[in-house]
Amino acid sequence: MDIVWSNFFIQLVAFGILYWLLSRYAFGPLFSIMEQRKQFVKEQLESAENSRKQAEAQYEEQKQSLQQARKDAYDIIEQAKQTSTKQADEIVNTAKSEATRLKDEAVKDIESEKNKAISALRSQVSGMSVMIASKIIEKQIDDKSQEQLVDQYLNEVGSK
Repeated sequence: MDIVWSNFFIQLVAFGILYWLLSRYAFGPLFSIMEQRKQFVKEQLESAENSRKQAEAQYEEQKQSLQQARKDAYDIIEQAKQTSTKQADEIVNTAKSEATRLKDEAVKDIESEKNKAISALRSQVSGMSVMIASKIIEKQIDDKSQEQLVDQYLNEVGSK
């Protein structure tokens, strides 16, 4: 194969003219479109990265909010338990103090009634003693008569 130098130069000049025409009219718009596409893809990647970061931030924020809500709910439950325990203790203490008060009042009432009964019994006994003494003085009696008199008096008192 022989190189034909005239054809070589013609092809070289034609290639140069074609390259110059392409660079003047075609490469500029073509490279511009490619640069725009490159910039568009870059922006899309940055946007996707920003969206991912925002999603992660929102996820963490929601996670923290959920943990805070759980903690608040737990605190409310604990506070309710403490309040209910405190109220139960207060109710029990109030009931105990009321029972003690009622018991003390009952003991005082019983003591008062006992004292009244003893007082009434003393007055009856003293009355009986005076009555027995007056009957004994009226009659000088022997043991048998005295026994009958006491039995009679006890029957009278028992019927009252």
